[in-house]
Amino acid sequence: MRADDLLHRLADLPEPSQRAAPDSAKALTAPRGDHDLNPDLYDPASPLRDAAVLVPIVDRGAQLTVLLTRRSDELPDHPGQISFPGGCIDPEDAGAEDAALREAEEEVGLARDRVRLIGRLDTYVVRTGYCVIPVVALVTPPLTLQPEIGEVEEIFEVPLTFFLTGENRKTYSREFHGKERFFYAYPYGDYFIWGATAGMLSNLAEVLRDRGLVAP
Repeated sequence: MRADDLLHRLADLPEPSQRAAPDSAKALTAPRGDHDLNPDLYDPASPLRDAAVLVPIVDRGAQLTVLLTRRSDELPDHPGQISFPGGCIDPEDAGAEDAALREAEEEVGLARDRVRLIGRLDTYVVRTGYCVIPVVALVTPPLTLQPEIGEVEEIFEVPLTFFLTGENRKTYSREFHGKERFFYAYPYGDYFIWGATAGMLSNLAEVLRDRGLVAP
């Protein structure tokens, strides 16, 4: 897969959609989210904070990679988990794209002039109370990245093709508050990419399949 192929296929990504997971009973009434595999988690009346993440696809020439971070173990929300750079949309942000770029600059030192925005994936609701807009971008090296102390423990990249290979997406479950909960995950080497990040990566793979860039 080449960068120009990616740009061509994703050039018409729409505003955040409310399309639920394929075959979901809530396809017309709920956005994507942690409830994709756990329908009872979705409460349309629950207050949500607006947030945005950058989904950075790095053009490494021979291949495209996805830039990810490992969050600090000291953070109150999702400590130690794998995530995209991102956070709440602040009042001074011009919108989701501006917030995603600002957060990426703060968290990993990603300069805006190395980023070309492509579009948005589906809105994703996290059970911890965030309504997240994933902003897809093509990132062009050279890059000088630096993890933000106290926020980011590590910055790493994974080949995009890994997430586009269907068998690499696993479904796991565990007991949470007395109920069995299901979630997507992408085990990759020493990294266990799961939860909202895995859900957004799964959505990215769906979008690319829908546009014929990836075999079904």
